[in-house]
Amino acid sequence: MPDMKLFAGNATPELAQRIADRLYISLGDASVSRFSDGEVAVQINENVRGSDVFIIQSTCAPTNDNLMELVVMIDAMRRASAGRITAVIPYFGYARQDRRVRSSRVPITAKVVADFLSNVGVDRVLTIDLHAEQIQGFFDVPVDNIFGTPVLLEDMQARGLENPVVVSPDLGGVVRARATAKALGDIDIAIVDKRRPRANVSEVMNLIGDVEGRDCVIVDDMIDTGGTLCKAAEALKERGAKRVFAYATHAVFSGNAAQNIGNSVLDQVIVTDSITMSKEMEATGKVTTLSLSRMLAEAIRRISNEESISAMFN
Repeated sequence: MPDMKLFAGNATPELAQRIADRLYISLGDASVSRFSDGEVAVQINENVRGSDVFIIQSTCAPTNDNLMELVVMIDAMRRASAGRITAVIPYFGYARQDRRVRSSRVPITAKVVADFLSNVGVDRVLTIDLHAEQIQGFFDVPVDNIFGTPVLLEDMQARGLENPVVVSPDLGGVVRARATAKALGDIDIAIVDKRRPRANVSEVMNLIGDVEGRDCVIVDDMIDTGGTLCKAAEALKERGAKRVFAYATHAVFSGNAAQNIGNSVLDQVIVTDSITMSKEMEATGKVTTLSLSRMLAEAIRRISNEESISAMFN
């Protein structure tokens, strides 16, 4: 069996170290820096010939820098004769443009990035909660898109929720809300119907479901500026919700997210470490971070040993 080796870019070093600790191995020795003009400079400082290499790197903000780090690291590994290269991308950026809306002259950036990674020489991709599952089909290599839900469910079940109801913040998240409700004992769901006049601006229009006197659990794959989330929480509280908790795998937290969430009626926001938390967000006192390290370490172990990934969720 080839020797397993883990390497990390600069996007999520803490998560990478936690994964390495759970696998009882050290992170590989690689220098990932910048030339004086800002270009990415990578050097692999140990032998990887024939090794089963895993590169841990979310393509979060600064998105272009982190994506180029990943691409250049893959190329360096390929030229150093690594046996197999798996890109472990906890948060896959550029996923929100996954199709061309009819009559719109826009790119399909998810496909562009998939081609970029495939063509540079990656053999496999491991990611969590893609924004759109069809992105897996954009790659010419195997993609394991695993669920972050089990990590979030553990916290939900331990939180002592009273007469809970799972809330989808929009119509597109109903499938996720139903799956979460079923996992929590087939409890009720509610739906926030919103209208979005332009990007990153949302307006809550209607609430479908009974939330009066109940703990509400809003579930989503990511939180960006928090505008949708905070307005959904306001609508729930106006309808008599007792407490409102928000759960999301990816804490993008861009723009005025810290201000929006800090000033919101949300009781707590629970996210994972797929993206490193900023000090500004930590200062709000409303955000709890759960680690994906146990799940990712097990997935990496299974890939390296040629074992089933889907069996993790059966």
